[in-house]
Amino acid sequence: MVTVITGGASGLGEASARHLLEKGARGVVLLDLNAGRGAALEKELGARALFVQTDITDMDAVQRAVDAALDRFGAVHAVVAAAAIPGPSKLITRNGPIDMGKFDNVMKVNVYGTLHVMRAAVQSMLKNAPNEDGERGVVINVASGAAYEGQIGQIAYSASKAALVGMTMPLARELAAHGVRVMTIAPGAFDTPIYENVPSEVKAGMVDLVLFPKRLGKPSEFALFVEEIIRNPLHNGRTYRFDGGAILPAKS
Repeated sequence: MVTVITGGASGLGEASARHLLEKGARGVVLLDLNAGRGAALEKELGARALFVQTDITDMDAVQRAVDAALDRFGAVHAVVAAAAIPGPSKLITRNGPIDMGKFDNVMKVNVYGTLHVMRAAVQSMLKNAPNEDGERGVVINVASGAAYEGQIGQIAYSASKAALVGMTMPLARELAAHGVRVMTIAPGAFDTPIYENVPSEVKAGMVDLVLFPKRLGKPSEFALFVEEIIRNPLHNGRTYRFDGGAILPAKS
């Protein structure tokens, strides 16, 4: 199994890479902008890891990264599209209406970036030899609870994550004929580097939203779910909320 992971140099992407290698994956391909972190992680993980510095908003750069994966490992069997940016903004701000450049940037990374990796990776999956079920590959996109209960100031982020949820079923229906499954995970708050500088009282408020267990999610738990989706062929065409039962309030 060879998996291409966007946002692969840190957070949920890094955790997924580590876990899949521990479970015997033939290779993981880490796409990320952070060259220093990516190169260090590649060195740490060894020969079964390949880092390709990639701006996922650049369609040609993503294609080159997938081509590098094929050159190194010979095939791509799975995608975990974990790269995303927040881009907080309200429709009406103190300085007037929303800056459309900010909105566009979130959509380019979170939606277009995900599409770029899917179009390149799935095209290569179609060449894979099918298994006994006829499966050739699996795509796992990463949305958010904000796709359902977007908070004030999250219109760009919520719209981008809702777009991923909305694409899941039509993609699963289209690609079923080719033996490629499509799933989306909508995680809650996980204890990743993105929260390192968040005030403790804000973290506590996030934990209060969780029904059980009363803590932030562990990246290793997300990675375990990624493995479950890859291994279990009945996961298809669905978005799973993965948040300990948390429901987001109107304001953070």
